[in-house]
Amino acid sequence: MLDFSRQYASIREEVLAAIEQVCDSQRFILGPAVESFEQAAALACNAPHAIGCASGTDALWLALAAAGIGPGHAVITTPFSFFASVSSILRTGAQPLLADIDPLTFNLSPQSVNEVILQHSGSALKAVLPVHLYGQCADWDAFQELKHRHGFLLVEDAAQAFGAAWRDTPAGSLGDLAAFSFYPTKNLSAFGDAGLLTASSPEFDEHARMLRAHGMRRRYFHDEIGWNSRLDSLQAAVLEVKLRHLPRWNQQRRELAHRYDQLLTEAGLAARNTAEGIVLPFTDPRATHVFHQYVIRAPRRDALRQYLADRQIGTEVYYPLPLHLQTSLASLGYRQGDFPVSEQAASEVLALPIYPELRDDEQQTVVDAILSFYK
Repeated sequence: MLDFSRQYASIREEVLAAIEQVCDSQRFILGPAVESFEQAAALACNAPHAIGCASGTDALWLALAAAGIGPGHAVITTPFSFFASVSSILRTGAQPLLADIDPLTFNLSPQSVNEVILQHSGSALKAVLPVHLYGQCADWDAFQELKHRHGFLLVEDAAQAFGAAWRDTPAGSLGDLAAFSFYPTKNLSAFGDAGLLTASSPEFDEHARMLRAHGMRRRYFHDEIGWNSRLDSLQAAVLEVKLRHLPRWNQQRRELAHRYDQLLTEAGLAARNTAEGIVLPFTDPRATHVFHQYVIRAPRRDALRQYLADRQIGTEVYYPLPLHLQTSLASLGYRQGDFPVSEQAASEVLALPIYPELRDDEQQTVVDAILSFYK
């Protein structure tokens, strides 16, 4: 699925120089390197404030907590996402409410969200948490309209979408707050765990900074029960180097996605639904997609995946079991059949190898193997 060594080889000297500078400074937690990266990330996202933290999961929790979300509140999100989208809500003490996804983009459906709002009109809805899944922004026009109608906060789960945009507005500046992950597989990736949240107001910014340091505004004076979620200086230094290359890398991902579209179509594999063949990814014309993943819908998905694995072609399923069917979330009260679009997607989606350094011949090998399987 990924070859980290190719990217590292292209930026090795820059990265090592940045790490050496941190080592020489002997400032390893927060400090100048983190402040510099936060400023660069805020600029890239066109956001007033950016706050580095220890992981994307922590970024989600900090974003919600900084907005004052807690017990007695409800937050709507998608069942078709990574576990942290729901667990971060639970960590604040709020109630997660789930809504189904759009079948084309796999993102949270605004229509389904509106239905959930009407069904739970007595709940204290505080926020909606759309996920920009696979690197494509959710339908922000529709969510803004819902926000104006119902008066909730919009928090972006942009873990997979650094560099993505909606109508040329970058992810990270669309909502009231946003959360990013820099897990090593992400488009913008650290050399370990790291995360960042962006905030639209100085109040959210100050609150998040306090919460990431055990609730301290003054050293050893704890105004709230926060958490230890500080960004390491070494990770910040690596991320700032990579951030300079990210626009080019994201453009290469778009070109690779376009080439997959062409190759799969020319092979006669592309179709409108999985009864007829493979369904290619859909890009909303209002969105700037960064293709964190290139995800097809595939008939006989599991058999295809095994066939590719036998030929040493990596794939992944994001995600094989929707969140409402996870054992640990049974207490939410959902059942099989509650979110049919998400459940169908979980049985069909398959992510093919995509990263900026992927070669043309490797893409051709992937498509040839898929064609061989279906023949």
